[in-house]
Amino acid sequence: MAKASRRAGRSAKRTVKKASHAAAKLRRPVAARTRASARPKRPAVKPLWQPSLVRIAASNLAVFMAQVEQDWGVRHRNFKSLWRWSVEQPGKFWTSLWDFAGVIAETRGTRALVNGSKMPGARFFPDARLNYAENLLRRRDSGQAMVFWGEDKVKRSLTWGEVYETVSRLARALKAEGVKPGDRVAGYLPNLPETAMAMMAAASVGAIWSSCSPDFGVQGVLDRFGQIEPTVLICADGYFYGGKTFATIDKLPAILAKLPSVKKAVVVPYTNPTPNVGGIERTVTLADFLAGHPGGDIAFERLPFDHPLFIMFSSGTTGVPKCIVHGAGGTLLQHLKEHRLHCDIKRGDRVFYFTTCGWMMWNWLISALGSEATLLLYDGNPFHPSGNILFDYADAEAMTLFGTSAKYIDAVNKAGLKPIETHMLKTVQTMTSTGSPLVPESFDFVYRSIKKDLHLASISGGTDIISCFVLGDPTGPVYRGEIQQRGLAMAVDVFDDDGKPVRGEKGELVCTKPFPCMPIYFWNDQSGEKYHAAYFGRFKNIWCHGDYIEITPRDGLIIHGRSDAVLNPGGVRIGTAEIYRQVEQLDEVVESIVIGQDWADGDVRVVLFVRLRPGVALDEALQKKIRDQIRRNTTPRHVPAKIVQVADIPRTKSGKIVELAVRDVVHGRTVKNKEALANPEALDLYRDLAELGA
Repeated sequence: MAKASRRAGRSAKRTVKKASHAAAKLRRPVAARTRASARPKRPAVKPLWQPSLVRIAASNLAVFMAQVEQDWGVRHRNFKSLWRWSVEQPGKFWTSLWDFAGVIAETRGTRALVNGSKMPGARFFPDARLNYAENLLRRRDSGQAMVFWGEDKVKRSLTWGEVYETVSRLARALKAEGVKPGDRVAGYLPNLPETAMAMMAAASVGAIWSSCSPDFGVQGVLDRFGQIEPTVLICADGYFYGGKTFATIDKLPAILAKLPSVKKAVVVPYTNPTPNVGGIERTVTLADFLAGHPGGDIAFERLPFDHPLFIMFSSGTTGVPKCIVHGAGGTLLQHLKEHRLHCDIKRGDRVFYFTTCGWMMWNWLISALGSEATLLLYDGNPFHPSGNILFDYADAEAMTLFGTSAKYIDAVNKAGLKPIETHMLKTVQTMTSTGSPLVPESFDFVYRSIKKDLHLASISGGTDIISCFVLGDPTGPVYRGEIQQRGLAMAVDVFDDDGKPVRGEKGELVCTKPFPCMPIYFWNDQSGEKYHAAYFGRFKNIWCHGDYIEITPRDGLIIHGRSDAVLNPGGVRIGTAEIYRQVEQLDEVVESIVIGQDWADGDVRVVLFVRLRPGVALDEALQKKIRDQIRRNTTPRHVPAKIVQVADIPRTKSGKIVELAVRDVVHGRTVKNKEALANPEALDLYRDLAELGA
């Protein structure tokens, strides 16, 4: 069982001395490495942050580079050199990563990649047999595995031994209920320790886990779980948000009435220590579900590399959500790579991500157990009872990685908070941001008002790959407004409309070679037609992700928004993020949303909706200020033809604004799945607006 782990440990010891040498090369200034080149000189741009030589030498990335040299005789000067090799030699890269991460498996097999030129069609480690949960539950000792804060109401802590024991009991209870490999177990839960443990229990027996957050209404739950027909449904009695208590157990009868596949519904106590499940058919409390199932060694089902692990759902704002199925091996390897090499997570680190169980960042977070890190879980409003709660958490629990969204960082800024003055944040080494583009001004805010010595990593990927295409580099500099690097072994490029690579121009984010975390299929898509259309319909044998992106002269990356939300006034393509960046710098504006409205002669005009601070009105002076800000810092094409004040902006459960849904409402089209929204009533604010009729 631990053979790979022991081998990785010996390899790490043999190569750690080489890591210091690799670190020095990683830190060497770019100018020194390219002195002999004939490249034209560019004005020097000072980075916002640069890691110290000590930090680089101690990084997982430096050790991994030394191991790659030992494994394959290939020496890498820096991250970029390693990235280039990783996309040219993916089989070798993933083999070294497997050993470096100490993947636990019955067998890896001799083949790392077959059909490597086909996308879809490539297969990684086709002979391997492993279990995702076994790789997360490496420890059974008394160290902290999970800490949980439920706003200011609940605080808990669990050891590795307690987590293992509970997962063992849950796995035995699931088996007693008849759950077998390939069956679905669904979670309708807050971000509780029980949620993570239920997922690992399902994975341990080979079942497929799927979850959504408890603020979904009945129809939203049925739109998702109704498609995948779970055998067991696990839910909480309720949840806390903004200091208020919300019941979910009241929705359970209506949900179960439309989910005949569910043999047992299990209620986890959260807001009420003794929830009343009497009268709800097929329903028991967690205590009753576990009764008679003592803990002990878990009999992990070791299954093929591509055995289905998770079913993730698309946002569902344009119809019933797509059910995206991810495999165990690809998810595990990709998360281990991102955690250890891109985020430098080590054994004993304390990892936090602000997320719900309906967002892929929850799955990403839980995988950090595979790096023997402690999970810091939070559920509730990140501004209750004040905007300091997450920074309080960071100090109180010695957080090392602070994961959040660009919208949260902007909200902290708008609230006038300065954690650098009110909190120590001594242990926080890395802050990651995703969900939407992190604008340059937010980079400034983080280093000015949160912490100066901090690796700020803007990262981006999606539900479709349950991970990231572009991420941070803990050994490299952070430049204002730029994502640092493309993911290792991710052949990311930017294509124009003709399918040709471009630099210094905006285009489509593509991936030109296969990668192990590609979905294995869509649920109920036997022909694969929907799967192919979603990613490969635009460019043959090329993954087209749907992000509008640019590669900078420094080889950094800037995301300008979603391709399907790109504006096209006068035939000029404009990323929505370019407008948000300018508008939301203004103190009067809390947030905004921009769409293209079909207008005369087949053209499109830019319409900007703004939510303003209390007491502020959108008068002519403010409209002029907004337009001048946009015109001065972008182009006249970016300036909105109409600016409209609104009281709210619709967003998904994971906090993403929904430009397409607003565009549909403005054009009189039906929004097909309002259940996917956290505040669907906000859409009514955009219907039949007199301001848009002229």
